[in-house]
Amino acid sequence: MYGKERMRMVEDQIVARGVTDERVLSAMRKVPRHEFLPEGLRGMAYQDSALPLGEAQTISQPYMVALMTSLLELKGMERVLEIGTGSGYQAAILSELCGKVYTVERIKTLAERARTIFDKLGYKGVAIKVYDGTYGWKEMGPFDAIMVTAGAPSVPEPLVEQLQEGGRMVIPVGERYGQMLMKAVKTAGGMVIEKSIPCVFVPLIGNHGWKE
Repeated sequence: MYGKERMRMVEDQIVARGVTDERVLSAMRKVPRHEFLPEGLRGMAYQDSALPLGEAQTISQPYMVALMTSLLELKGMERVLEIGTGSGYQAAILSELCGKVYTVERIKTLAERARTIFDKLGYKGVAIKVYDGTYGWKEMGPFDAIMVTAGAPSVPEPLVEQLQEGGRMVIPVGERYGQMLMKAVKTAGGMVIEKSIPCVFVPLIGNHGWKE
């Protein structure tokens, strides 16, 4: 069930917009996005849009998930930190492509729901922490890659500190209701930032992000 819709999603929404990383495309074809949605929204799982999860949070548009994942340039054995577990879908995609995913979610009910889905689908390579994600997950760092799935006013300093030299971070940065997707690479001389595309994410709430 939903298999054809998932294949069509990848071809029409992701490949057609220029995502070429075959490992990312394979993960997008494999992970059952509908399983990460509330029952009443599963029929909309493969539409070209973000969808509500409750708690004023969303599951990102499939293209945005694929684009952000491809920008991390994962090769297979990396330790990846995700800030903003949400539905768990993005963490599942990442876990298909790296060694271990550490994901932080500030809303306990979402974290518990995601953990249940990971267990059901057999995603053993994902660890979840309920915490202020703007602090990262210091005791598990440093990380080879970091993905932030909420819009930040600036790049949180704790996340910069927890990124390995040579590591990549993908994060939406800008205003509360509109951001620019950024890819930042950590070098000996600091963070080298490339702009990707304009985007709109829910705000990154926390001590190093937006206030409630």
